[in-house]
Amino acid sequence: MKKRYREAALKRMSDMLEAAMLSSDIVLAEKYASMAWRTSTKHRIRMPYIMRFMFCKKCKRFIRPGVDSRIRLGGRRPQAVRITCLYCGHTYRKIL
Repeated sequence: MKKRYREAALKRMSDMLEAAMLSSDIVLAEKYASMAWRTSTKHRIRMPYIMRFMFCKKCKRFIRPGVDSRIRLGGRRPQAVRITCLYCGHTYRKIL
């Protein structure tokens, strides 16, 4: 029974984040993303990586790649992707 709730919550979170990514209205996108975040915390489910990287690690706001964040490829070895939140200015790196 617990597995069904977990799967339903994950499906709901992915649907909300997909709607947030496709929404042209910034306020509506923020609302969908916050609903997905609250679903994750309410049901104590860890978001999958693909969903988690859409949120800033510092201010926890929803960032759409290329719209609310700046993405840069750089570094010699190891290659890294640098993601900068345009709300708070926090930069974090993902090693490739």
